[in-house]
Amino acid sequence: MASDVCLLPADTLWPRTLAATKHGLACGALQSIATESELVEDEGIPFVVRIAANVVRKEQAAVERRASKGKDFNPFLPYDKDLFVADLSTTHVCILNKFNVVDHHLLMVTRAFEEQESLLTAQDFEAMWLALRDIDGLAFYNGGKLAGASQKHKHLQLVPLPMVEQGPALPMEAAFSPRDLRAGLNRVPTLPFAHGLMHLNPAWAYSPTEAGAKTLKLYHQLLLSLGLEPEGNYLKAGAYNLLATRDWMLMVPRRAEGSQGISINSLGFAGSLFVKDEAQLEKLKAIGPMSILKAVAQAGGRS
Repeated sequence: MASDVCLLPADTLWPRTLAATKHGLACGALQSIATESELVEDEGIPFVVRIAANVVRKEQAAVERRASKGKDFNPFLPYDKDLFVADLSTTHVCILNKFNVVDHHLLMVTRAFEEQESLLTAQDFEAMWLALRDIDGLAFYNGGKLAGASQKHKHLQLVPLPMVEQGPALPMEAAFSPRDLRAGLNRVPTLPFAHGLMHLNPAWAYSPTEAGAKTLKLYHQLLLSLGLEPEGNYLKAGAYNLLATRDWMLMVPRRAEGSQGISINSLGFAGSLFVKDEAQLEKLKAIGPMSILKAVAQAGGRS
């Protein structure tokens, strides 16, 4: 059952996010990674590709943390108070992503330690809806290392929409219209990899606890439809990306963390990819973003 206590008053998350961002930048806790972006169209999808040359700084910081604090260091327990945004519920807190590439990138983190590879719960989805209630954004979850998970402590993430100022709000929606989604399981004929798509009701945002329980049922339907069989609080095998807006939820089972030296997490299946330099960008253009996604996802989709 979802938690009985939602601690976040409505219409407060966005102003708290702006205030936390200002504070985090001023004190140095928030270390944004500057990027240049370019639209790369492939199979009708206007993919946003960001060149994050300074991502090396994030990787170096991770190496230094492991060296000084050990490989089991948990940045979320305790979390950096200078990155704190809001208490969401009795089970989840919201903080800023320390090394953000996208502005106002939020993390919805469990207060007590839970494994990132454990199954999502009604409380997790309640936290997701509390964030979506106040911010029109994309929520996502990297379910396992092959899906791009980099921290052991369970956390969902959210980036506000649009994803870039000059470009589509959410590129992958060019493949389908959220208004055309049927109730139950949907497949997108143009996507060349295994996936499942569920319709969500935006009105659920006004009742986050009830929405958490309803979304949990749809989540389990997606898992089973894609052959991701639960065993207790974990999957028997496999990894997946989960993406959600107020209107829909998409699940993609994974078989590889990256392809051609390009790492892919949930944002890739939203139509947003990251490369480290111009050489990787040119490689991505030559291969095509959709081919990269097909290479890291399980086989399926269109023939």
